[in-house]
Amino acid sequence: MNSNPTPSPAPAVARRNNQRRAKRWLPWLGAAVLVALIIIGFIPRPIPVEITRVTQGKLRATVNEEGKTRIKQRYVLSAPVTGHLRRIPFKAGAEVAAGKTVVAVIDPVAPAMLDARNRALAEARRDTAAANLDRAREQQRFAASELKRVEKLFVEKSISQQDQENAQWREISAAKELTAAESSLRQAEAELKEFPVVGGGTTNVVRAPVEVTSPTSGRILHVFEESTRVVAAGTALLDVGDPADLEAVIEVLSRDGAGIPPGAKVELEQWGGGEVLQAKVRLVEPAAFLKISALGVEEQRVNVVVDFVTPYEQRRNLGDNFRVEARIVIWESDNTLKLPAGALFRRGQNWAAFVLANGRAELRRVQVGRTSGIEMQILDGLKDGEEVILYPGDRVKAGQRVRPIQIAQ
Repeated sequence: MNSNPTPSPAPAVARRNNQRRAKRWLPWLGAAVLVALIIIGFIPRPIPVEITRVTQGKLRATVNEEGKTRIKQRYVLSAPVTGHLRRIPFKAGAEVAAGKTVVAVIDPVAPAMLDARNRALAEARRDTAAANLDRAREQQRFAASELKRVEKLFVEKSISQQDQENAQWREISAAKELTAAESSLRQAEAELKEFPVVGGGTTNVVRAPVEVTSPTSGRILHVFEESTRVVAAGTALLDVGDPADLEAVIEVLSRDGAGIPPGAKVELEQWGGGEVLQAKVRLVEPAAFLKISALGVEEQRVNVVVDFVTPYEQRRNLGDNFRVEARIVIWESDNTLKLPAGALFRRGQNWAAFVLANGRAELRRVQVGRTSGIEMQILDGLKDGEEVILYPGDRVKAGQRVRPIQIAQ
């Protein structure tokens, strides 16, 4: 007979019931977790943004354009007479002295030889002119005496007024013909004097060479006619100027030129030297001109002429027609409230910015002043030290949570 008691089935049943209840709640628990995850996913996360600060400091508004240098007093030396140009011994860059340096020598071309036939014709023209002059004198003397008689008869009322006016007209015509005859005689005599005969022959007198001297001290800029050849009067031979007497010409848009005052500070860069050259505006030309940009856009531009302030010793290598990059300062302040231009954007007709306040983006209307292109002057709407979102774009909305990731300096 077995003395061990038979185990009760109650604990086993309880365990199975607990397992059934746990399996029954598992789907509900999974659904709850899924719903929680979905809710968490729909909660807006802070947008990472770059932050900058409103600062107090130096700001200036400038007009940046390219320009070129030019010599103020530039002289183009040309041939004074028609003749044979001797070879010019100078090269570009040679120094010249005013009134002393002979830069070119021209042997005048001898006029056509005057043979016996041409001389006879010239003498005949002179004799004809002399005869015409004698006849014109007699006509003028007769017209003058006739006018006196007519005036006497008119006073006695023996002739009409028309007869008197006819006599006056004949006297005036005779005087004009006398003047013309005198001019013709002088012209005929000048033709003979132009080709004087030496020793009774028919050859012409050889003319002395003509020397062309430099009108100013400086350097030769360009030599147009270096080799020997026959040149006509007025042919350009070379350019002369003083490289120390330089100015710069900057082409700016007409709307920018209207705001540039005389005497404005100018900084010239990218000219080939390491130091920035200082200059000042002397003149904004009163007339603009049309220029086609590299993109094919028509632009109204105006020349701004500036004088160098930097001494010549510091810009000795800068010459005529050299390229420079100019920065014309039209306004500047040593202590003004400013903000990077990338933090501002247009909202209707006004400027606006997003200010970081308690982890959210706060839309703020801003009043701006001058701009340097990189930074803008703040007149109202922001305070010194406030943090502003840089480059907000379309992803940042007013009141949205944001997370700063970098503070721009």
